[in-house]
Amino acid sequence: MGANESRQDPLISDTESEEDSEDQHSSEEDDYEDSKDHVSPIIKTPSSVDEIDAKLKALKLKYSKNQTPINSVKLYIHTGGNTAQSKWVLSEKAASFRFVKEPENSEENGDEGEEGDGDLCWFLKVGLRVKALVDQQLQLKGVMDQLRVDFVANGVYAMKFGSIDEYKGFIEEYEKCLFENTYGFECNDVNKGKVYGKDFVAWANPEAADDSMWEDAEESFGKSPGFKTPVRQSHDLREEFEEAARGGSIKSLALGALDNSFLVSDSGIQVVKNFSHGIHGKGVYVNFDESMKGHVEGTPRKALLMRGETNMLLMSPMTQGKPHTNGLHQFDIETGKVVTEWKFAKDGTDISMRDVTNDSKGAQMDPSGSTFLGLDDNRLCRWDMRDRHGIVQNLADSNAPVLNWTQGHQFSRGTNFQCFATTGDGSIVVGSVDGKIRLYSVSSMRQAKTAFPGLGSPITHVDVTYDGKWILGTTDTYLILICTLFTDKDGKSKTGFAGRMGNRIAAPRLLKLNPLDSHRAGVNNKFRGAQFSWVTEDGKQERHLVATVGKFSVIWNFQQVKDGSHECYRNQVGLKSCYCYKIVPKDDSIVDSRFMHEKFAVSDSPEAPLVVATPMKVSSFSISSSRLSFA
Repeated sequence: MGANESRQDPLISDTESEEDSEDQHSSEEDDYEDSKDHVSPIIKTPSSVDEIDAKLKALKLKYSKNQTPINSVKLYIHTGGNTAQSKWVLSEKAASFRFVKEPENSEENGDEGEEGDGDLCWFLKVGLRVKALVDQQLQLKGVMDQLRVDFVANGVYAMKFGSIDEYKGFIEEYEKCLFENTYGFECNDVNKGKVYGKDFVAWANPEAADDSMWEDAEESFGKSPGFKTPVRQSHDLREEFEEAARGGSIKSLALGALDNSFLVSDSGIQVVKNFSHGIHGKGVYVNFDESMKGHVEGTPRKALLMRGETNMLLMSPMTQGKPHTNGLHQFDIETGKVVTEWKFAKDGTDISMRDVTNDSKGAQMDPSGSTFLGLDDNRLCRWDMRDRHGIVQNLADSNAPVLNWTQGHQFSRGTNFQCFATTGDGSIVVGSVDGKIRLYSVSSMRQAKTAFPGLGSPITHVDVTYDGKWILGTTDTYLILICTLFTDKDGKSKTGFAGRMGNRIAAPRLLKLNPLDSHRAGVNNKFRGAQFSWVTEDGKQERHLVATVGKFSVIWNFQQVKDGSHECYRNQVGLKSCYCYKIVPKDDSIVDSRFMHEKFAVSDSPEAPLVVATPMKVSSFSISSSRLSFA
């Protein structure tokens, strides 16, 4: 296995193959035959040749085929998939494109004009082949220097324009239609103000935004720190290590910063050893005892390490497909037993949680840790496993022990929280279904210091750098990278966790797959679980970002994404999107992709190994500069 290079946009030749030309000619003949049906039954004898010529053109006979249609483009389709025979093939030499407003389900109904239910939405129609709803799933990418846009619509297509004005006109119209489909009203300055708010002018008009905060890349970022783990002379950094799953398919991955990491499967936990070249080899498997196996909630989907990585909190979803749960198990790794089954409750009433996480980035290494954070749709809180009265609680009690709600807030409605993460000092970032990202300080969970507006897509996962300066949000079709730095009225540099940013907010950047790779990722080609590489010390900077898409692990160079002069951003309209990444392909859908703790980076590699888990095995490899370059 190896990491594939990120793909550049291949040039599309204007030269047609003989087969393409024959197909085009055949199509013209068919159109000519159909046009005969449209002859008017009464035609007066014209008085001149010019009138005859005008009449023939009006009847749209074959004579008119020499004229270029309005909004004409060359339409190409990509064939051959991910094989050596893959190529762009001319589909229509002179296809006409247009944006049309129709009922939302009209795409399923097929023929234009057929009635359908639902709200009116904008569709893109191109020639005879393409009709697609204008949304982020198009994965539309413009390449200005080639006067071309690529997109996904039951295949991968490219449209090539005849002039720069036609290209820019299409992009402008597309952006307007996308805004209206996303937010439900016309794209203009007034409505942009309603969506983004007066403080987020940079998000509404990114071309006029101040990107100075993005250029705050630290000088030490490009230098390799003095890592503690030396590289063995005999070790090949390009070598991959694989470990087969035991006890059923892997459901979640819990990476340790100390000696071990853990693979959670259907019936137990597989313990593997942490090395500078990845995880493998310990060969210890701990079966869940009967109290865990017989639990109604079934297989754990979330594993949270605690207490110096000697304990693990196992969280399972409720039945009937609900993501919430009303309790979790505390698993003692050293004894291999569930020591407590905790319940979530507040003021004597059972409540549910959607997710849990550690108090801070490095909290799992604290041997005395007893608190953790919980999140539900409209709740954000801190739980404490210590009993207020000092009484030891265990499973022998008639009633399951209840966690203590020590801090937090229960919002009345409307927050729709979905995911969260913590910084090195314990500040909290929360992502919501409506796309909003909220920042909470260590001292208060009641009111967010900063609330970034949504871009129309739910945030399914969120991460933050150790220093709190950068936030990475995951949506189904793109990643959003946000800079939280701003300068306050006294000229001091702060993050949005420590103060209200006001209108001193930089525009975010998007990380996307190009349309070809998005299509190749398979039917389940949604982004999942994007994360920064893992550091837990002040002054250390995360170096990479990784996300999962179907059978792909996708890696971005963090410094390159932040570089405003990067070639990827040339001639882009709207929010800047980065397409320079590396793909690690697998033969099966990927459960999780994460970087090990920075202490496992070796002296001649600037990054710790990447760990990729599929249902039946886990693999890891180092990404030295010779192994992984970003084009």
